[in-house]
Amino acid sequence: MNKSLPLQNSLMLTPLIGVTDSLVTALGLWLMFALVLSAYGLSMGVLRSRLMPTTHLLASLLLAATLTSCAELAMQAWSLQWHQQLGFYAGLIALQCVVLEHNGFFQSPPRDRLRLCGLFGALMVGLALLRELIGNGTLGRDLSRMAGTTQPDWQGWTLIADGGLHLATLAPGGFILLGLLIAAHQAFRRPAASQ
Repeated sequence: MNKSLPLQNSLMLTPLIGVTDSLVTALGLWLMFALVLSAYGLSMGVLRSRLMPTTHLLASLLLAATLTSCAELAMQAWSLQWHQQLGFYAGLIALQCVVLEHNGFFQSPPRDRLRLCGLFGALMVGLALLRELIGNGTLGRDLSRMAGTTQPDWQGWTLIADGGLHLATLAPGGFILLGLLIAAHQAFRRPAASQ
């Protein structure tokens, strides 16, 4: 087992719980994660052979921070409300890029990289759908922010008229729901005991 795998996964847990309170913020961070990760991988692929080993970490950190900052500025220009909802979680993308670079992730085949990004995005969107549905009783409540427009009358698709269980939209509710999903996955994945 790789000793750095728990660090890599724990860094992904923070934005997973922090921004999945609504579908829009989860989609925004996933889109930003995929774009920055792709640009970082391409850029470091060009720079890696030209760097001395002593400057590799510094160059990696500067490139990741620059790309993440550019993506944050673009998101802020597109929709300030959307950017404000993401908060500091978008900045963690740079740290994730540096950790993935250190673990040799960008030297792995493109199929493995695409798989990780897809699994992370599917988990984020799935958890966001569940949390928004259980917590607010709506789906797509903030979709107008994603389009860069403000439509105060758009409230998404209301599925539960009197709202939902507000705990699901808070961080403890996200941890509880994630724990329940992991337990359900383990229960269905376990082979039936032969008697």
